[in-house]
Amino acid sequence: MDLQKRINAFVELGKFLEQFSVNPFEKNTTILQNDLFFDGFKHQIKLAQEHNAWFTKENLIYAFNGWSKLLTDSNIKTWLSNYNFNKENAKKVAVIMAGNIPLVGFHDFLSVLISGHDVVVKQSSNDKYLLPFLAKYLETIEPGFKGKITFTTDKLDNFDAVIATGSDNTARYFEYYFKDKPSIIRKNRNSIAILTGKETDDELEALSEDIFRYYGLGCRNVSKLLVPKDYDFQNFFQAMYKWHPIIHQNKYANNYDYNKAVYLMSEFNILENGFLMIKEDSSYASPIATVFYEYYQDSQNLKDKLQTDSDKIQCVVAKGLLDSEVPFGHTQKPQLWDYADNVDTISFLLKIS
Repeated sequence: MDLQKRINAFVELGKFLEQFSVNPFEKNTTILQNDLFFDGFKHQIKLAQEHNAWFTKENLIYAFNGWSKLLTDSNIKTWLSNYNFNKENAKKVAVIMAGNIPLVGFHDFLSVLISGHDVVVKQSSNDKYLLPFLAKYLETIEPGFKGKITFTTDKLDNFDAVIATGSDNTARYFEYYFKDKPSIIRKNRNSIAILTGKETDDELEALSEDIFRYYGLGCRNVSKLLVPKDYDFQNFFQAMYKWHPIIHQNKYANNYDYNKAVYLMSEFNILENGFLMIKEDSSYASPIATVFYEYYQDSQNLKDKLQTDSDKIQCVVAKGLLDSEVPFGHTQKPQLWDYADNVDTISFLLKIS
């Protein structure tokens, strides 16, 4: 199966997902094999919601919409244009996936298959319904994928390379267990926003998307603010207000109540508005319903901190401060070439021998 056939299959998958990027879902009779798969995927979506309360219909639709926009012929070809696919030597690549947000491991799955390799997927139990069904769709519209996609719950063996995503603790296990294999091993990272006090209301409202989308569970969600001394949080809280219905989600509300109680009993100084708390803290990983903040002195102090802590940071939201900054409201809208931890997955996969 040549590269163009692989691209074509993922383009069709993007068209299939587009049907589920709106509410209510809209069946498109021109989609390949749709009579066979449309209702089946609706059922998998229902199972995903029932199994994981964080996977609300709104967030599932958001994820499907994002992938349907990325999986176009022109977008995929732009992504792959800088690589040499002339020498294809299919290897078996194990992918250990997280399950914090819907289809969080899809980019690794896509990268392995688009590179011509076979993929062995070990999913998180939190996100186990969607991807196997989409893999069946791929195999049906492009039979060349049959035999190249395996899902397992068993101990991994008989593979040539591995991409593993987990916590700092599991990363230490991965590094030991996979020490003899080519690997990409990802640890905990969080995203931050740098505020100057000059942000517009629209920019701060866009930042609310970076904070609250997926309940803040993704590594691309902003969990910390860097602000100048004497920053006034009033405009920030006003911009967050559009997300106030989030407190009606039971799991979120439970986390809010619990963390607020812990902070109050510990006599920590917090600011809160009934659905979000902010706390001055040097850490990056804030609990659900909480955003940490830290003051910076000047631009040099800021750049030194970002350099020192670069291995803890996934995205930096800012405006006109850094070459690699992400615009407000765009952390959960990465392009195919925006690699996690800035590690080029395709280059890694093409070098496996």
